[in-house]
Amino acid sequence: MENQIPEHAEPPGCTRYKVGLWLCGLSGVLYLDRICMAQALVPIQKDLGLNNSMMAMVGVAFTVAYGLFEIPAGRWGDRFGSRFVLVRIVMWWSLFTILTGVCSGFYSLLFVRFMFGAGEAGAFPNAARVIGRWFPQGERGRAQGFMLAAAQAGGVVAPAATAWLIELMGWRASFMLFGLVGVAWAFGFWRWFRDDPAGHPGVGKGELELIRSGVTTSVDLPKGESIQWAYVMVNRGILTLCMLMICGAFFTYLVYVWFPKYLQDARGLDNVSAGYWTSLVILGSAVGMVAGGWLGDYFSNSGADLVNGCRKLGAGCYLVAALSITFGTFSDNNFLFCLLWALAFFAFHVTLPNWWLLAMRQGGKHVGSLSGLMNGVGCFGAILSQLFVGWFTDARKAAGFQGRDQWDPMFFIYAGVLVFGALVWWSHRFTPLAERGGQAGPRSPSNE
Repeated sequence: MENQIPEHAEPPGCTRYKVGLWLCGLSGVLYLDRICMAQALVPIQKDLGLNNSMMAMVGVAFTVAYGLFEIPAGRWGDRFGSRFVLVRIVMWWSLFTILTGVCSGFYSLLFVRFMFGAGEAGAFPNAARVIGRWFPQGERGRAQGFMLAAAQAGGVVAPAATAWLIELMGWRASFMLFGLVGVAWAFGFWRWFRDDPAGHPGVGKGELELIRSGVTTSVDLPKGESIQWAYVMVNRGILTLCMLMICGAFFTYLVYVWFPKYLQDARGLDNVSAGYWTSLVILGSAVGMVAGGWLGDYFSNSGADLVNGCRKLGAGCYLVAALSITFGTFSDNNFLFCLLWALAFFAFHVTLPNWWLLAMRQGGKHVGSLSGLMNGVGCFGAILSQLFVGWFTDARKAAGFQGRDQWDPMFFIYAGVLVFGALVWWSHRFTPLAERGGQAGPRSPSNE
């Protein structure tokens, strides 16, 4: 459905774009602090004497905490506003990024990374809530796409920057430096941002009218209104979006946690080279995010069925990603291998801004809580992925396999998960949430 833009007494301003830049900074710092751990994996293992299975448990500690606190943090945003919650989130995770650099063994690292995960939880659901309040319907796909691309840009910077900083000052000082970046963001955001566009001095009447044009769902949660969880747990739209996040987390955490180590152990690259090649792969995802955001807005503004367009696009992209990593596994050329994985990450991440568009629509006025649920269940895929890689590589090593023979066979499992995810995309339908009393909410006109 095309947005109906009113005639303005004054031209709309651009304060909402500045909000978008703040969100890009948020997601960039988030992935910088998250993915730097993968590049520091080998130095940490050598310094603290940890094997792959132990490092997998450290990664799982982060993921479990992230999943546990995702719904409460999203709910806090619905109740108290995203400004306070986002500042609390960034300050918390920045503190525990810094404390990662002072860990002295397995248990201290396990605890600190658990607390780091608890701090990061809720960042993207609250950012989605901000986009729902600050951007008109026809601009939300691009806003979501650029914000998620910035996250991947942080992921692009993290491996190469971390590898370079580790060579320069060691892994401990590197974590302390990364944590201070988040502290600076939190102070600036608290001073500048307001939850309600009408309360921001930079928003004029024209921009406020534009922001509120074409709104199909409320983003304000009435006081005392609860979520009907019994209906949520059997809602087809929510269940398929949850399953897609599980499949996606299973795939992406292979790269975010293990890819630099794979390049070193299986393909013989040094730490710095592995960082640059990992950055190339994650660069594919950043480009995919931007492309996916534009496609989402095209579906919204062209009169096309948003859900139908997103599900067909998602199924096709997941199949392209599966084929890319399969062909890459057979390649002996490191450049071609990484290029095919970059293509896989590009195709996969084209779908992510569209996933968030569907999550915002499906969540309705409970967008913070329900997008927190749908994003948070991805922790199951992330946990399984990290434990699987740690177990698989240690078991293959114990069986006498080395190098690529130790690692490569597991990639076919990941390709199979992506094929399954393509089928889930194809089966997705928007399903209105049942309100109190068992009645379904209004059905979106674009999904008739």
